[in-house]
Amino acid sequence: MRRRTFIALAGSVSAWPVVARAQTPTRLGFLGAGTANSYYMRRLLAGLTQGLTENGMIEGRDYLLEARFASDYERFPALTRELQQAKVRIIIASTIAAVRAAQQLSPPIAVVMAAINDPVGTGLIASLAHPGGLTTGTATLNEDVTPKLLEFLGVLVPRAATLVALYNPANPSSVNFLPSLRRESSSRGISLIEVAFESSANLGSTLSTLVAEQHPNALQLLADSFVFDQADRIAALALAQRLPTLSSAAEIAYAGALLAYGLSVKELYRRSAYHVKRILEGANPADLPVEQPTHVGLVINLKTAKALGMDVPGQLLARADDVIE
Repeated sequence: MRRRTFIALAGSVSAWPVVARAQTPTRLGFLGAGTANSYYMRRLLAGLTQGLTENGMIEGRDYLLEARFASDYERFPALTRELQQAKVRIIIASTIAAVRAAQQLSPPIAVVMAAINDPVGTGLIASLAHPGGLTTGTATLNEDVTPKLLEFLGVLVPRAATLVALYNPANPSSVNFLPSLRRESSSRGISLIEVAFESSANLGSTLSTLVAEQHPNALQLLADSFVFDQADRIAALALAQRLPTLSSAAEIAYAGALLAYGLSVKELYRRSAYHVKRILEGANPADLPVEQPTHVGLVINLKTAKALGMDVPGQLLARADDVIE
């Protein structure tokens, strides 16, 4: 797997207007996929708050966060207009559809991406080093690690024959990850069942039917904010069906999945605060390189493994960055 490091920050500051510290807190907008009170979103917003604090910004004193959430991605344009009417200086966006909606505002508002999948491939920015426009922030490595997870499945379930891939069809990056996952599955003799996740209402019955009729050996969650927002519920439903769950975000293992190999989304949210601060200081978003993780980590939930009656090989535990007991 190709591991990319953070791109060195450009030192140039262009004509983006410099604004002195206001007497009243700056309003920041946040567009989230899912719900405000989920385990996943609470963890990510804690990362954003931590990052802003580390950059000298205290909530209530220096900024107020205007947050909007949607499970239906078609609602993002209306929510961005609400944020514009609330006079936010920057919109922090959590998924591709939210970024696109924010980019279409007129007059334009600076956009900071928080842990966005493949922003170049999906046309959100020109390049990581020179994003262009008014958009910068942080990006994931999920295009690399999504097929890589099958290596861990092979260790945990050596005779795995069938894998369920749960993805959000409204997220173009998730759809784009499927071909590489199909190729990797096929090369390992694993049949891939692709399940579109559009509502959590019937997920329990869907998994129950799949297990009864097709006997899958594992469930993989393809990276998407709405899917991850339901991670604790998905992990619980999968556990009830004796189905090991894998994903590319550390937070999903903390929510109850068996294994995560990839990035800490919370850490990317924390780092996104740096871009917010730079823009407020007068930097042009076009001149702020989009950053990616410097570390890809392995998290194993041993508590979940025990509940599944699985033995995790010692060599895999030795490789783990974190083991949840």
